[in-house]
Amino acid sequence: MSRRTITAIVLAYLIPGAGHLYLGKRARAITFFVIVVLMFAIGLAIDGDLYTLTHSGGSLLRLLAALGSMGSGALYFIAAGMGAHGDVTSITYEHGTAFTITAGLMNLLLMLDSFDISEGRKN
Repeated sequence: MSRRTITAIVLAYLIPGAGHLYLGKRARAITFFVIVVLMFAIGLAIDGDLYTLTHSGGSLLRLLAALGSMGSGALYFIAAGMGAHGDVTSITYEHGTAFTITAGLMNLLLMLDSFDISEGRKN
């Protein structure tokens, strides 16, 4: 794997769309950034929760949810650092949590897309 590929993957993880921007795909980068950040922000705004590794309690599903949430990169760590936690009594709690997990999973797929573009497997 080349230095260019590794840089694209790391950038794609840290900031949604940054890997694509690094690879010269400006329109994709902007689109992906907006989609992932909006999904994540909406999830938090409607009382979604961030799963963490420390609260997985040995449950495989909670562990997978934590890894999915962490896929948002810097967004996850900033929100967790600011103490973002959902309100479990809110009617939108489950939907918001699904949004935050989906944003992370989408960003992980964007990392793979950056990898494929960098390696010349796709345009």
